[in-house]
Amino acid sequence: MSFISSDLRGPILGSLDLANINTPDGDFGFMVGRDGNFTDMNGKTWYGSTLLSMPRLQSAIDGIAPSGSIALSFFQDPDLPDLIGQIRALGSAYIDGRPITFFYQPIRDMAEFWAPVVAPNLYLTRTMRGITYSASGAQDRSIELSFEASTQERKSRRAITLDTDGHAKLTGAANPSLSHMPTENFDDTPLFGA
Repeated sequence: MSFISSDLRGPILGSLDLANINTPDGDFGFMVGRDGNFTDMNGKTWYGSTLLSMPRLQSAIDGIAPSGSIALSFFQDPDLPDLIGQIRALGSAYIDGRPITFFYQPIRDMAEFWAPVVAPNLYLTRTMRGITYSASGAQDRSIELSFEASTQERKSRRAITLDTDGHAKLTGAANPSLSHMPTENFDDTPLFGA
């Protein structure tokens, strides 16, 4: 599978990293590491800031289920409402278990910053888990949103035993013949006479 979709023609100047956060109040789109706003061809506006950062994201391959985070570092204006206080009032249940989706927006020409002709391409979906806050100095603040891979269950053992009950868990129907299956590999009875 090609990372770049087949509807693109010609050279690509670059791409925008987009993150969509799903909340009970709707979806909010952010442009990571870029200042300004970007409106895609579907009419969705993505709000960007160089204060928004995200480490490199890994895909769930080779038996790993990587987690990640997206962070906003800023100076709190003392004349404005406390942003961390507002988010803390919502609680982590506000986002826990909801999806965060990541897109890339190919840019083939400088004019596409203002009039894009290609829709953003979805490349990763994760599950949001929590929000942490930090403060240093008088006004230096940071908010970090953590998420886990959608395949988080890979890390845990399936724990299904091959017996009548285990067969029922796997297939939905019990197999009574498995009740006669040996439960140990060692037989202390000699194969040939004593």
